[in-house]
Amino acid sequence: MIAYEYERKQCAHTYLYRFTQISNQSIAVLLILLWLAHWLDLILAAFGGLFLLLVCSTRKSRNQQFGHAVSKVFVISDLILGDHESNWIFWCLMSLWQEEQETQKVSNLARGDGEQVNELKNCVLCHNNQTLCFIFCGKTVNMKTAAAWIIAAASIASAASEPSRPRGVGPEFAKFYKDAESFTCISNPSIKIPFSQVNDDYCDCPDGSDEPGTSACSYLSPLSPSTRSDTTNKDQINVTQVLPGFYCKNKGHQPSYVPYTSVNDGFCDYDLCCDGSEEWAGVGGVKCQNKCDETGKEWRKKNESRQRALNNANKKRKEYTNEAQRLRKEVEDRINTLHTQLKASEIHVTDMEKELAEVERREKGKVVKSQGAKQGKMGVLVGLAKQRTEELRGHLVRVRQERDTSKDRVKELEAILSTFKEEYNPNFNDEGVKRAVRAWEDYAARDKSGDDTSAHDRDLNEITKTDADNGLDWESYLQTEGEDVEVLYEIENYLPKPLRDWVDQKLRDLRIMLIENGILADLSAEGGESSAVNDAKNRLKSAQDAVNSQRKDLESHNEDLNKEYGPDGVFRALKGQCISVDSGEYTYELCFMEHTTQKSKKGGSNTRMGNFVRFDKITVDEEVSADGKGLGSGERIAMRHENGQHCWNGPNRSTTVILACAEQNEIWKVFEEEKCVYRMEVGSPAVCEALKKAEIVKDEL
Repeated sequence: MIAYEYERKQCAHTYLYRFTQISNQSIAVLLILLWLAHWLDLILAAFGGLFLLLVCSTRKSRNQQFGHAVSKVFVISDLILGDHESNWIFWCLMSLWQEEQETQKVSNLARGDGEQVNELKNCVLCHNNQTLCFIFCGKTVNMKTAAAWIIAAASIASAASEPSRPRGVGPEFAKFYKDAESFTCISNPSIKIPFSQVNDDYCDCPDGSDEPGTSACSYLSPLSPSTRSDTTNKDQINVTQVLPGFYCKNKGHQPSYVPYTSVNDGFCDYDLCCDGSEEWAGVGGVKCQNKCDETGKEWRKKNESRQRALNNANKKRKEYTNEAQRLRKEVEDRINTLHTQLKASEIHVTDMEKELAEVERREKGKVVKSQGAKQGKMGVLVGLAKQRTEELRGHLVRVRQERDTSKDRVKELEAILSTFKEEYNPNFNDEGVKRAVRAWEDYAARDKSGDDTSAHDRDLNEITKTDADNGLDWESYLQTEGEDVEVLYEIENYLPKPLRDWVDQKLRDLRIMLIENGILADLSAEGGESSAVNDAKNRLKSAQDAVNSQRKDLESHNEDLNKEYGPDGVFRALKGQCISVDSGEYTYELCFMEHTTQKSKKGGSNTRMGNFVRFDKITVDEEVSADGKGLGSGERIAMRHENGQHCWNGPNRSTTVILACAEQNEIWKVFEEEKCVYRMEVGSPAVCEALKKAEIVKDEL
């Protein structure tokens, strides 16, 4: 590092003089660039130097103006960034004036060649007694060489700006170890120790912050509570491990923290610290080779593969999301269509009801007139007599059949008892049997002359004949009555239309009253309605069925629209799609948004393991296999399936499906957590989220 010792106040007049030589526009640009450089690790400062070079190159005296520019940059950077960083900006600007053949030195410098660095330092400048002395190493430089110098200078400036840290300290904790004389315990500011006691393999700080590079404080637990000191002031002492672990730079790979229990334990933990820096390299220690180049190369290869898989999964998820949005739009459009159709159908039903009422009003008059002979007094009596005769004839036929059946059974019983009487052993002294035999003998001795039913059968045959076979004509009784009705309707035709409608309405009301009181037969109940009425009723029923169907369809679509389909509704695109995996004697199947099933490979019926009921979130902490199949750590989306097939001597089966990001839909693992309670681990692009590369690296760490 180029070191300068000077007083800002003593050199102020020299710096202010330099400010008068360059335009105010250049000053403003430099101020902005250098302020940004404070946060962007001096990169913009290097480009600021290039900008000044281009500005100054338009002047006649290039060397003089460039010297003024360098002085001005030096002043501004000193005021904003401080001595250490401003010196590197000054060095960077002066390096732009190096000759073209110095390009090779730049490449060596970028690789950290110490000799080249020292040579350039000596070549650039000298500083003594608050007087700036510029020594230019050349006169001209082309743009290509200048750009190379800028990149190299910025790289070295960034490396030089990193403060030195004790062994095992991560960059985010470096600020606590700047004081070279003493060290203040991070979580306990009241405790200070000499800096020589840092990493002395003895735990001085209650929070272990004085031993970042040894295992002396490994006994501290991250979950240890804060306790009270035994001192008189009773200050609260924090004994929680403040550092995340031993910091491994792992150059060529990814930096990481190693648990303190693995530091200086005599084993090279390459899976955690590929550069082997967690082990002592000296006497009594273990020399661990640096395998970060090999590990980093392999990791980057796997990471690229994972990144490709993630990109493919994100593309697939985007396709699912677009498809889900399209399907949802279809449901919304269908709901709007059903609302319109339902309103029209309800209006149509109202019209059909009015039409039926009108047809019935018209047809009732026609029925009375055309069927008038059957609706008169004689017609009613004839109808009732005919109906009663048919009923009696039917009962008579049924009773006759039952009689014949009983006679056959009696004959069978008589034959059994007759055989019993002839074959039983009279020497067997059984009073019950003897009584039965005597009763049979008495029954057989009775006179059976009265059992002849032939005459009755002849009468029954005549009675059960049809009306046509018996010569009975019911229509002959209705002729006279029909003529009277015709005369009645002929008289109605001579009435005025208003009076005719009134008479027609009264006749219909009278007919309804007579039907309700049983005086007239209800022809509608006997299928006597006209075809016009039947057609009107059928049309009304069809319209009502259409309304009911549309209402059910609308209710179903509303339920589907309000149903949860996961993040962004993505599982709407997967609804009904099934995936399966073989495991042991069974094949397990998951149909998204529907059910889970267990199928035996030996045949037989399937077992329903649960029906989908809701989404949930579950926190997991599991390792991911080398092929990337696993739940990992963090919160995951889960699908609850309940009310499956009943388990013998247990509950209904249920399944929890836990989902993790994968390039394709597949079941990774199925097992039974407890009796009839299953867990299914599934990979799917549907639960992937777009991650930046930095986030992927962070997750890997």
